[in-house]
Amino acid sequence: MSKEYIEQRNGGYYIAGKRISLDSVVHAFRRGASPESILRSFPLLTLEEIYGAITYYLSNQPQIDEYLASGEEEYEKQRQAERAADPEFYKKMDAARSTLHQEGTTRGNP
Repeated sequence: MSKEYIEQRNGGYYIAGKRISLDSVVHAFRRGASPESILRSFPLLTLEEIYGAITYYLSNQPQIDEYLASGEEEYEKQRQAERAADPEFYKKMDAARSTLHQEGTTRGNP
């Protein structure tokens, strides 16, 4: 008897019975995190569910990579639309980030 670790709902992939997305586990896995490290980040999951999610990803990698890329493209479109809607706010935010970065560099922090 096989167990389903991933389910599709609301247009996304989720760990079965949980509100944690497959995206979260896959991004951590692709960054090189071990299943045990992922477990520390998502204590509501079991190690079995994490291995199941990774196995699902590896078994369906082209499809899931396409899904993730599509999500990243949509995020970028939304981000650009937000910046275009209030350019003055983002100009101030960029200036503040630059100032903080310069202060950190001056103090020896990268």
